[in-house]
Formats: sequence, C-alpha cells, structure tokens
Amino acid sequence: MKHHSCWFVVLLALIAAGAPSAVAEEVAKAGDANQAALGPVFSNTGPDAEIYGAAAGFPAGDRTTASQPQHLVSTYTHFGELFPSRPVRRAETPWPFKRAAEPSISYTFRSEKFAIKDYLDRNPTTGLLIARDDTILYEHYQYARSDRDRFLSQSMAKTITAMLIGIAVSEGKIKSIDDTVSAYVPGLATTEYGKTSIRSLLHMSSGVAFTENYDGNDDIAQLSRDLFVAPGKDPIASVAQFNTRIAPPGTKWHYASVETEVLGLVLRAVTGGPVADYLHDRIWQAIGAEADASWAIDGTGQEITFCCFNAVLRDYARLGRLLAHDGAWEGRQLIPRQWLLDATTVQPADAYLAPKTATPYFGYGYQVWLLPGEARRFALLGIRGQAILVDPASKLVMVHTAVRQKPAEPGSYAETLALWFSVVAQLGK
Repeated sequence: MKHHSCWFVVLLALIAAGAPSAVAEEVAKAGDANQAALGPVFSNTGPDAEIYGAAAGFPAGDRTTASQPQHLVSTYTHFGELFPSRPVRRAETPWPFKRAAEPSISYTFRSEKFAIKDYLDRNPTTGLLIARDDTILYEHYQYARSDRDRFLSQSMAKTITAMLIGIAVSEGKIKSIDDTVSAYVPGLATTEYGKTSIRSLLHMSSGVAFTENYDGNDDIAQLSRDLFVAPGKDPIASVAQFNTRIAPPGTKWHYASVETEVLGLVLRAVTGGPVADYLHDRIWQAIGAEADASWAIDGTGQEITFCCFNAVLRDYARLGRLLAHDGAWEGRQLIPRQWLLDATTVQPADAYLAPKTATPYFGYGYQVWLLPGEARRFALLGIRGQAILVDPASKLVMVHTAVRQKPAEPGSYAETLALWFSVVAQLGK
C-alpha cells in the first residue's frame, strides 16, 4: 500500500492544479515505479561470500576446479558453458507471471523464529523464488547472480526425465512401464539393468548395487568420469558395468543416479531424437519458457539425464507450476494427470517407498521426493541445495538454488523445509 498511497497523493495534487498532461505522465511514471518495486531483488553478496570468491568477482574455474568453493557460484550458473550441453530453446511467446507485493514470511527453526531475510543471511542461497499459481510473491538473488543466470539443476533433472517418460507412455512410444529396459535398449539385454522394469527404475528400486556417497571414490564418481571426461565412454557401456544385483527389483529403495541415466537411454531410443529436444517440444515451449535452457551431454551427444539441466529461476517456477496443476497448463494437459498422481503417491503395495520408510524423512515416487504428512506435497532436489517444492492444493511453488560447500549431508534441507512449511501455512490459504 505504501507505493500506491504515495503516487495517489501526487495524482490528487496534479488534478487540483489542473494539469491533465502532467497527470498522465505522473500516473505512467508511478505505475512503472510500482511495478519495478515488485520485481526481483538482487544482492552482490551472501553468507561467507569471501569463501565463494567475492573479492575476485566469483571467478570461473575449469573442469578440474569447478567444485572448489571459490568457483561454485560461477560453476552453478555457467555449467552449460563449462561442459558440452544441448540447448533447449525458449518459447516463441513467453508466458508472463503476475507479481504481488512481498508478503511477510516468518518461520521457526530449532525453536528460534526467523524472518525470510534471516534465511538468506544464514544460507548460501543463490536464488529464492516463491510463486502462488500465476503470481510471483518473492524473488531474491545473492552472490551477484541475476534473473538472467541459468542455475544448475543437479538431480532436479531426474524428475524432468520421469515426466518425459510419462509423456512417452501416453504417446504409445513406451507400451508399459512394466516392460524391461531391454525391450527398448537391446544393448543392455544381457545386463541386470536390461532385465529390470522401467517402473523399478522410476522408483530407484532396481536392486542393482550402486554406491553414491560423493566421496570421489564411489560409483557415481566413476559414472561421472565416464560421461563428463573427454572423450567419454559410450553410455550403454558405462551403465552396463554396474551389474551386480543384490535385491529383487521393486522391493527396496536405494538412491542411484545411474537408474535415471538408463531411463534417459530409453527415452532416446523410443523418441528417436535428443532428450532435450523432446523436452522442448512437449513441455518447454508449451509452458512459455522465457529463456533458453541447456542440458549437459556426454561424448556421444546423449543427455546426462541424472543431472545437469540449466535454466533461469522463473522457468523452474513455470515447471513447478505445471507440476502443481498435475501436468496441465492453461487448459492443456501436457503430462498425463494420472501419471502425476501416480508419480507423487505411494501405493499400498509399495510401502517401502513411503515417507519415513524409504528414508528417515522423505518418501519416493517416480524420480521425485515425497514429503510426509496427509497432504500430497513433493520436491525436486539436487545436491548442494537445489530444490523445487510443490504444494498442489494451494498451487504454491518454491524454487531454491544454492552453493552449499558439501554435496550432501544429513539434515541439509531441514531449514529449507522449515521455511517451506511456513510458506504453505501462511500463504496457502
């Protein structure tokens, strides 16, 4: 109301002075200023900025130093330039968000009450956006990042891959997710992954051994070296090396990025083209993405589908809005509604996937994290603090990008979730 009242007083004074042209000019100026006041907020600093290379302008590293703290800010907004990537072109006509004045948001964490500003002061967040349906309520950037930067998804890309699988099923390209992978990728026919159903891969429950603890010596490190380091290894040969089954498929949840890589191979086989192009044609264009995105590719040109999609914050918010509407966009069903419901709901026969069973906190759907509680809420998550949180009931979406120094650690999302649940409680009515 503050901005409205100021320019309204000016308007009354001008009318009293009998200056119609000046009235029109001042109204236009006031309207522009008011809209600008509702736009993104930028900061050149953030928590521990010196550690992240603030003095040197948050400098870029190379492929060997990209994960060092002083290069993380640059790496996480220039990944598509650091590593070979396929573009995902923006929409011909961007879909516009509306804006509203920032609401007052507070949250409680470890028995202390904080304001949303405190959250940004306490966490290495590069971008934070909150939207309710078609309206942006909050959009802040730190560490000299802007709304034109493309932020690295890390494993949030897994959920995108799963949504594309759902579209491929609806188009008859995949007959059933109970088919084995070998039905679509014959090169894996003799492997354990080839003998695994697409459904089990979607649920991260293949039963094939794969270590992912980010110590540099695990299986995810080996897979990443195969795919990211030139000249690169054929992705079919790369996933085939993980070939020891330690549990029956569909019985035990175990996080393994390689399973999403296999899903990407299925997508490439059934669509006959790049996964990034399929994303553009089925989703990115239709939701009115405002900026070009990109997806990292391996040496063979195959998208590395377990990670490394890059997009501006508002386009991530558009994606979140699509998911909040269960796959519908302005009256058009882009992803089958039933697929979204199945992807974000645990069936009684799949109790091992339930929240607080699959993990001490989260449950798991089709390559998407499920939050505990009676309400259906879910999240796209990536290491070092990447998240898109979705509440379908209220159509609230929170996009969070960050540069946490450790890839993953227990409880790393605790404060982010405390903020999210407060956002839903305060703004979801």
